[in-house]
Amino acid sequence: MLLKSLRLVLPSALPGIVFFGLAFTLPQVAAQDGSAANHTRVDEVLKNLNRGRSVGQVTISPDGKRLAWIQMSKDGAEIRVAPLDKLDKGVRFTAGKPEQHCREGQMTWAPDSRAVAFFSDCASSSEQTDLYIQPIEGGTARRITELKGYVGAPAFSPDGQSIAFLYVEGATRPAGALAAMKPWSGVIGEDGVEIQRVAIARADAPKPTAPTLATPANLHVYEFDWRPDSKGLAYIAANPPGENTWWIARLYTQTLDSAPKPILSPAEVTGPLHGLQLAVPRWSPDGKAIAFIGGLMSDQGSTGGDVYIVSADGGQPVDLTANRPTSPAWIEWGDDEHIFVSELAGGNCQLVRFRLQGDRTAPTVATSFGAPIFSIPGSVGDGRMELSLSSTADRSLFVFHASTFDHPTEIYEAKTATVMSSGLEGVIPLTHMNDGVEPAWGHSVSLSWKSDNFHVQGWLMLPKDYDPGKKYPLLVLVHGGPAAAAISHWGGGGGLSATAFSALGYFVLQPNPRGSYGQGEAFTQANRKDFGYGDLRDILAGVDAVVAKYPVDANRVGLTGWSYGGFMTMFAVTQTQRFKAAVSGAGISDWESYYGENSIDQWMIPYFGASVYDDPAVYAKSSAIDYIKQARTPTLVVVGDRDGECPAPQSFEFWHALRDEHVPTQLVIYPNEGHGFVDPVHRRDVMERAVAWFDKYLSNGD
Repeated sequence: MLLKSLRLVLPSALPGIVFFGLAFTLPQVAAQDGSAANHTRVDEVLKNLNRGRSVGQVTISPDGKRLAWIQMSKDGAEIRVAPLDKLDKGVRFTAGKPEQHCREGQMTWAPDSRAVAFFSDCASSSEQTDLYIQPIEGGTARRITELKGYVGAPAFSPDGQSIAFLYVEGATRPAGALAAMKPWSGVIGEDGVEIQRVAIARADAPKPTAPTLATPANLHVYEFDWRPDSKGLAYIAANPPGENTWWIARLYTQTLDSAPKPILSPAEVTGPLHGLQLAVPRWSPDGKAIAFIGGLMSDQGSTGGDVYIVSADGGQPVDLTANRPTSPAWIEWGDDEHIFVSELAGGNCQLVRFRLQGDRTAPTVATSFGAPIFSIPGSVGDGRMELSLSSTADRSLFVFHASTFDHPTEIYEAKTATVMSSGLEGVIPLTHMNDGVEPAWGHSVSLSWKSDNFHVQGWLMLPKDYDPGKKYPLLVLVHGGPAAAAISHWGGGGGLSATAFSALGYFVLQPNPRGSYGQGEAFTQANRKDFGYGDLRDILAGVDAVVAKYPVDANRVGLTGWSYGGFMTMFAVTQTQRFKAAVSGAGISDWESYYGENSIDQWMIPYFGASVYDDPAVYAKSSAIDYIKQARTPTLVVVGDRDGECPAPQSFEFWHALRDEHVPTQLVIYPNEGHGFVDPVHRRDVMERAVAWFDKYLSNGD
């Protein structure tokens, strides 16, 4: 559903008719006091947030001898390849000439470690990416596909003869609900539906050719894995439209020369997986079983739950991590009896290995866990909640990039033969590209507090140049999701940025209330049919914990968030007068009308238990608009005009109600933006307006 944060690189078309066809130029933001001082101050802070060099995908060769990674530069992103022990000797892999700056990335190693395949738009005048292969020992990149559409997730077949990837033929936008929705026209839900399929290209293709579309046109595929013998696939898919049906997707298997076979449907199974979501399918090395992550997940790509296993022939899945107080996000088989799991445990990202004893797909299978191979109080992998790693073929070595609020991104290795200690010092750094780079914001600490029967974790960022003898304002930044988590990570940017707020002199609390990942599936499911109540108690208890321990002015506490955090902001100001100012990004004010306006209504059934037409009362219970008479907090409301996840009419409705109740408010709608803003001008503008709003209403009168 609602993205974990304003990932305004993003860390969530307009379905309503109120603003249909809206287009305008956003006026230049100005400080609330009418001067340019605020603009200059915020601009300087934002320039300093992303100090240091950043890294994208990191992938190690199967033989463990070389590393390929995406290195960011002032000219964009570059693919670099180097021996593992000589990363400073990296050479650029590109489909273009050395002076070209092509859009390249998403790499996969050949199983024999002799080549890297990647996507590049070097041959296109329209930014269309194609698949290229470049040998390690000399030679130029060879283009093997002729594509027209959206592509992603390339993966060599185990025998090295083919490369599969996700492909939306003829796509006009990225797959999924985060991108700006297409303008509504034609027969809604029937015309112009774009379907993501698995396409396969021959690695030895002598010239660019159209790929083979392996999966059927009536299934939208989200993730896939090769069968170990290279003769088939396992994948998670649903009937289109794909942005709305991931929440009811099934697990399929398919040989390359036959029709798909559904082997697991959460809607039909009994037990804890019933009605929940599937992610990260992984075929066992012997081809007899498929492991996957199942749980209550509100966004595709923001993964958490339990690790399950099911026979490749179908049947009842077995929960391998039941009652484990963590949230697995990524898995990889070691051998037929061992699985590696990257998971969120409290505020830490960690890698563990567990062993299966007995019949792997029987309810009586025993699972034993070792101590974490590593546990890092920060962000690991390609995304804040993906927690993905790259490993050698024998799984003896894992390589990944990681960062924390206090440490910039570096590339690390972890050897599975040794159990390592906790912290960044517990893994071996392979790069030192950011040695000496210091954060432009204040120090951060992991906090925990009691709320009802839960122990809640969150991150507190201290103000830059913190002086314990002074009193400071506090901002509470609530993540989206709700099935997601605030994780320690380097950097920031435009939008509602915790690091920017800290750099500007605020305490910033990022709580992980019930509904979040990190403490097991029961905690993640604890806000079902209870949006805004238990999680608000958790947040307020966190505010109490901060005020009791740090020099925070309890009369200068503000609240903000994007997506689900935007909803929590809207709802909280109708329930409590604790917050003196609020900024809601892409929020939801009325769950009843929202059900009929958004493009992803299927996510709501697992959380509310029924559609709004079958149980309107459970939706009304959490609708901020029904309690608007209690609102007194000055609230800024911002949203994109083509947001399909949290449509702009929801923000309009809340702003309209506050205005009628004579509560200070302002609504800003950003043109051509979806749930995750992409225009850097808009991203910066959101932050400038938010800072001006909080400065005005949380001022101590100095």
